[in-house]
Amino acid sequence: MDGVLLIHKEKEFTSFDVVAVVRRCLSQKKAGHTGTLDPSATGILPVLLGTATKAQDIIPCQDKRYKAAFKLGIATDTLDIWGEVIEEKPAHCTREEVERMLDDFRGEIRQLPPMYSAVSVDGKRLYQYAREGREVERRPRTVTVYSLELLDFDEAAQSGTLDISCSKGTYVRTLIDDLARALGTVGVMTDLERYEACGYSLADAITLDELKAITASGEIDRTAPYFHTVESLFGVYPELVVSDKQANRFKNGNPLDVARTAVKNSAEDKKIYRVKDREGNFLSLGIVQDDMIKLYKHF
Repeated sequence: MDGVLLIHKEKEFTSFDVVAVVRRCLSQKKAGHTGTLDPSATGILPVLLGTATKAQDIIPCQDKRYKAAFKLGIATDTLDIWGEVIEEKPAHCTREEVERMLDDFRGEIRQLPPMYSAVSVDGKRLYQYAREGREVERRPRTVTVYSLELLDFDEAAQSGTLDISCSKGTYVRTLIDDLARALGTVGVMTDLERYEACGYSLADAITLDELKAITASGEIDRTAPYFHTVESLFGVYPELVVSDKQANRFKNGNPLDVARTAVKNSAEDKKIYRVKDREGNFLSLGIVQDDMIKLYKHF
């Protein structure tokens, strides 16, 4: 089976756990996911099936959207409420103060990956060093926060909820920690839900229990909102419909002359297209090079 299955990951499951269950339910050998969710986090996890796994490193839209709860006044070694408390500091922030500070965390920002993360340093995951009680040097990374809004804030409890739209590689735990320190205190993430990922919505996802029930009674419905085609991963790229002869050439790995296609007047070097036949079948991705449309990735 080739495509994208949208799973609503629940707490206490790792992203690897989810993929393993999907493999068993669908008797699927090839499966992967588009972005790790911590065991304590919930939300949408797009699972790539079959040839869709080839897209793992080239998905053009890897933006995510989260709702994240936080509390000011305490800090932990994991930057979330499930870690060991390492610092406590008075917090007396107002909603207005928090909202004003959010401006500093919109747009391109620099983040230091947390020690409890899957980032590799010298061939070893940071969380492995952390579990050994070691802290290693990490390099700040540039990420983009497209939008950042304070949904609510309880001044008495010094806790609130953020809505965050961000690029791949953004650590919400780190953002909350940095925000708290900018406010003159410390803070931790207390809950995290990812409700959009790679252009897909949590509203369309199913739980693992629902998947088990569906597969126990038959096959999954490939027209259902929880299942998407491989082509759906590349919706940001323009479509190019080719003739039957061109389709055969392209499927066999041969390039197409740009001048003989419908994009002869608009094609730019390095531009990527979703190449389709006249029946609307997705053939693969093509890239413009030297006035030819060459196979970019075969699916």
